[in-house]
Amino acid sequence: MRDVLPALGRWYAAGVPFGLATVVEVSRSAPRGPGAAMAVGPDDEVVGSVSGGCVESAVFELAQAVAADGEARLETFGYNDDDAFAVGLTCGGEITLLVRAVTPERDPAFGAVAESVAAGEPVTVATVADGPAPHGAALAVWPDRTLGTLGTRGLDAAVTADARGELALGATGMRHYGPEGQRREDAVSVFLQSFAPPPRMLVFGAIDYAAAVARIGGFLGYRVTVCDARPVFATTRRFPEGVEVVARWPHRYLRETDTDERTVICVLTHDPKFDVPLLTEALRRPAAYIGAMGSRRTHADRAARLAEAGLTERELSRLRSPVGLDLGARTPEEVAVSVAAEIVALRWGGTGAPLTATEGAVHPRRPS
Repeated sequence: MRDVLPALGRWYAAGVPFGLATVVEVSRSAPRGPGAAMAVGPDDEVVGSVSGGCVESAVFELAQAVAADGEARLETFGYNDDDAFAVGLTCGGEITLLVRAVTPERDPAFGAVAESVAAGEPVTVATVADGPAPHGAALAVWPDRTLGTLGTRGLDAAVTADARGELALGATGMRHYGPEGQRREDAVSVFLQSFAPPPRMLVFGAIDYAAAVARIGGFLGYRVTVCDARPVFATTRRFPEGVEVVARWPHRYLRETDTDERTVICVLTHDPKFDVPLLTEALRRPAAYIGAMGSRRTHADRAARLAEAGLTERELSRLRSPVGLDLGARTPEEVAVSVAAEIVALRWGGTGAPLTATEGAVHPRRPS
């Protein structure tokens, strides 16, 4: 939902009711995951998507009705084997949507949530999807405060504790409770959607390939920083708007920079005086992906130097080098697509093989 929040924030600030449909559960080959959202606002303006087009027409009408009567609804859409032209997911999957009306009176926390997401402040939104608690009731949970209520003090307390745990992981999903927050009951279904700050992409080496990688990194939702020790290359005019550019020795910058299990590190310098100290630092800290550009000969020399620097086989095994998937890429833009493809495949457990050569679900569940 992060991508539609700017529009929703404007509607909310103007006091205009709108219908918000959010994917809360999926199964099989559903095209969008939990948290995907579509909203219908004033003059029937539509923002977002919940299925890539399969059920949007039906959701449009449902969101209109909910915005008008204020009654939240839980609806499931799936493929109809008897009538392939009926409303449903022709991909064979199934999605469950929570559709609710949003106004300042019904959801006093929504505006604060939108502001926090825009500012990069972590927040989780808990919304009652099913059960005896008021459907559509919302509770916003920050690390240090809450706003709103799900209907009972006990439920608020239990969900607040879980929401902060999910927020630390950047996780989104359904949780089940008793009416007063009892852990081993499932009378109330609550959807927890975490808005953690965007993950970071650190690109080292301010070359033409870096500009292309930075551009596609921003497109994928990363907060991108490009770092190079050479001030003549580390200039903002050489990179897309919004990319942070730092002129420092790469390993020194990385040593003073926080990384976590979502961070992506792309080393494009392919120069030993930069690569070895930088990768020595990178391979010993948290990161989702660490890739380094260079030929197989460059990689073999780099690996030998890193081993001499004291890195273990386990640490070296984290390095993706040569960087990217085998797409036959030549231009900086093609190489950036290759790198992005490897990052996405690693994130979601993809094989990188053509889908025509694979079997099973096209959209597999994220590996645990």
